[in-house]
Amino acid sequence: MKNMKNMKKTFYITTPIYYPSGNPHIGHCYTTVACDAIARYKRFQGYDVMFSTGTDEHGMKIEENAEKAGQTPKEFVDGIADKFKALWEFMNISYDRFIRTTDDYHKQAVQNIFKTIYDKGYIYKGEYSGKYCVPDESFWTPSQLIDGKCPECGREVTDAKEEAYFMKMQPFAARIEKLLTETDYLQPQARVNEMLNNFIRPGLEDLCVSRTTFKWGVPVPFDDTHVVYVWLDALTNYITLLGYANGQYNNFEQYWPCDLHMTAKEIVRFHSIIWPAILMACDLPLPKKLYSHGWINFGGKKMGKSTGNVIDPFILGKRYGVDSIRYQILRDMPFSGDFDYTNESMLSRINSDLANDFGNLVSRTTAMVEKYFGSTLPAAKIHEEVDNELIDMASGLSKKVDALIDEPQLGAALAEIFKVVSRANKYIDETCPWILAKDESKKARLAAVLYNLLEVIRITSCLLCPFMPETMPIAQKQIGASGDELSYQNVGIWGKLRPDVTVEKGDILFPRFDVEKEIEQLTAVDN
Repeated sequence: MKNMKNMKKTFYITTPIYYPSGNPHIGHCYTTVACDAIARYKRFQGYDVMFSTGTDEHGMKIEENAEKAGQTPKEFVDGIADKFKALWEFMNISYDRFIRTTDDYHKQAVQNIFKTIYDKGYIYKGEYSGKYCVPDESFWTPSQLIDGKCPECGREVTDAKEEAYFMKMQPFAARIEKLLTETDYLQPQARVNEMLNNFIRPGLEDLCVSRTTFKWGVPVPFDDTHVVYVWLDALTNYITLLGYANGQYNNFEQYWPCDLHMTAKEIVRFHSIIWPAILMACDLPLPKKLYSHGWINFGGKKMGKSTGNVIDPFILGKRYGVDSIRYQILRDMPFSGDFDYTNESMLSRINSDLANDFGNLVSRTTAMVEKYFGSTLPAAKIHEEVDNELIDMASGLSKKVDALIDEPQLGAALAEIFKVVSRANKYIDETCPWILAKDESKKARLAAVLYNLLEVIRITSCLLCPFMPETMPIAQKQIGASGDELSYQNVGIWGKLRPDVTVEKGDILFPRFDVEKEIEQLTAVDN
């Protein structure tokens, strides 16, 4: 038996599994990069993290797209799943498990889960008649349509009538309402009101859980004329990838219930209502938190393959650095709203925050240590009152960031970090190291000023590392920080750098860009 005292606290975080009907774009990147930053931060804090992502590969749309491409559905999804994996490698996504719904162990588990819910009397055979949105794989009642179109994507719906299995939802309605109203399961709060007013209080309709009009799916275990409908198939990935109802893995007891599901707002209904109902039907614990973020808009519209207004993250990352792209999309997405992406705003953020503020702080500080002390600070230092505000801000920063990561308000966490970076740049102007350097009697004071700046860089770079995992270790090497100095235990403690620290001035971390010139070139690439 394991010694419980020596076991790390676990943290399980998930992206949704993405629908591989076309190439991934920067809209997919937001959710995945956000989850990656949180996963990395939790590992930094000492948690045993399980971070999952993957692809949702069944359904009518895949079957149709594969036929258009002259491929089998499996050939079609294999190619696009590989592109998702390539993008996540490029974006430095540190996922622990990548699930595909075509994986044999997942299909086995889906059939077992379907049979379990059926045996408990929650699934029955009936006939579906109503409106169907093929792109969203969603059924709607006429009253839910907006101007006769899908309320999620605004596209045309078709009449659908077919034999289907249904899952009873009313037995779970009261518990789901309590989950949404009496806990903080769903964030932000505005999403709760949407779910209550649009779906729960009007009366939960039974859920269609099988289809007969296409074959590309997991067969219903006791009726192979039906395939399991996409949402029961897709949502259960969060437990099947841990080994629930299959023999592939053995992590379910270790990591479930999930600490944080992150999704975009268009699938919040499925995660806040249908997913809890499936878990309740299986007598399983519910996840702890669901965060539903807004959309990345481009040209005033939601970015997406179907609208053709996608931004290629490979082009941006190669041109401006992956860390810069990661930073910008996390910094600018508001907690409860949408984010209007423009190339101008992206370049402005890189120039202002990364080049002018953080990059300039590192390069100025290491250059002064090299120039005035031959790269190694002397042990003797003199503290003055002007140091206190900067020291207090830097020392208290990790607690603020911890709380915001848990919300998760990533943009606000980054804003707090950059307040300290900006304060450090202001501190340089207040203390005027170049004037202190002219007076031999001020050397100990100059050493203290430069040490304080290096300490701010140590603390802020540690907290920024989950967001920008490539660049921050370079900054830490330049300021001579290594080992235990960079641990979570020391990130909130001032004075952990060696008094006689040696810097290693290096290349510029974040180059500045000519915005006008870059916009011209990006426009040429798009065209």
